[in-house]
Amino acid sequence: MSPTRFLDELTATLGAELVLPGPNVPETYLTDWSGAPPVRPLALVRPRNTQQVSELMRCCSAHRVPVVPQGGRTGLAGGAVPVPGSVVLSLERMQAIEQVDARTAVLKAQAGATLQAVQEAAQSVGLQFGVDLGARGSCQIGGNVATNAGGNGVLQFGMLREQVLGLEVVLADGTVLPMLRPMIKNNTGYDLKQFFIGAEGTLGIVTRVLLRLRPWPGARTTTLLALPHFDAALDVRSRLQARFGNDVAAFELMWNDFVQTSLAWQQLQPPFAQPHPLLALVDLDGRDEDCLRAAVEALLDEALQAGEVNDAVLAQSTTQARALWKLREAPAEFPSRLHPPINFDVSLPQADIGRFAEACRATLDARWPGHLTLFFGHVGDSNLHVTTDGASIGQQAEVLEELLYELVARFQGSVSAEHGIGLHKKPYLGLSRTPQELAAMRAIKQALDPLNLLNPGKIFGL
Repeated sequence: MSPTRFLDELTATLGAELVLPGPNVPETYLTDWSGAPPVRPLALVRPRNTQQVSELMRCCSAHRVPVVPQGGRTGLAGGAVPVPGSVVLSLERMQAIEQVDARTAVLKAQAGATLQAVQEAAQSVGLQFGVDLGARGSCQIGGNVATNAGGNGVLQFGMLREQVLGLEVVLADGTVLPMLRPMIKNNTGYDLKQFFIGAEGTLGIVTRVLLRLRPWPGARTTTLLALPHFDAALDVRSRLQARFGNDVAAFELMWNDFVQTSLAWQQLQPPFAQPHPLLALVDLDGRDEDCLRAAVEALLDEALQAGEVNDAVLAQSTTQARALWKLREAPAEFPSRLHPPINFDVSLPQADIGRFAEACRATLDARWPGHLTLFFGHVGDSNLHVTTDGASIGQQAEVLEELLYELVARFQGSVSAEHGIGLHKKPYLGLSRTPQELAAMRAIKQALDPLNLLNPGKIFGL
């Protein structure tokens, strides 16, 4: 069937209000935040409900037309970039928060709801959602599920996977899997929802999510720690967790290159009289503000005496806490300040993160003296971010990627901690997955999507 006849049939099935032909598709749908070259699709479809998603998939399956699902297009790995001859499926009109139950701490939403909308719905009943990241106002919860998003709260609550109680998913042939049972314990054979979390839309399209919510702490305090070296970061984090347990809500580590760049870009006052090799930004939860602050001050005294901390700032108010967190927000400036930013999101054994950063810097110094590369990350969950200014390495992004990912493999790490594989990391997946693992992944893909219609070409090839 010709593309024109297919579009006519698709429009007749779904209605002209839902289907936008390729020439009329706005530029914003042609790529994502990864900077991958734009691709114009055959059509853009924006359904309002699961039934319409199912009808779309049945029609595309019958005519062997690939479908590329899109959320907020905030991914950095190219997972939402269309392929030639595809239909782009945007979930942006499916944005309803359908249920928020304070008693059972459960929230149900359509996949197109933004992360911020989910957070605000949880807050409206006195609870919180355990995932937060900088793109909260743009990214969609379905896309967060599809990439198994992480962010600042992973140390305390885990990845997005740990927040999901159930999913509704549409398969490649239009079959709907209604896996929306709100129980933590449901030991009835294969846990099917797990196949779709982190699958980047290659196995099915998430249309609804059922999420766990968490109680708000009675008190929270923020402290910024100046550290002498990376091993001290591990020591003080262990000390914090031994004292506060799961109330250590965030442990963000920033190397001095990142700190100095953030201070200059955002015109911030230095938090300490002199620079330090690393700064750790820590959030701690408790029941009572005065008791929490006293406990934190006592622990900081111990850490200072032990040589784990050179200096510390303890926020005295919410305003001061926000000011300290401002230091960590430099990545929002990357797109406008770096030309372009070359972003890496890797995971490494925690004990080796410091040595990896040193090895990475030495490798880049030898190849590109004077390069601008910034190191920062969640670290408490093994996640390190590395960003290089493309102009400072002569736009040799592919060479940089090969060097850095080879180092990741040498340290037995993962080429992706929380941003997925998409197109950008596809050539390097074999550095973090064995041939046997890749064969099992392909078998799952072929079982659920035998015609290879769902987000084809992402993660790996068939």
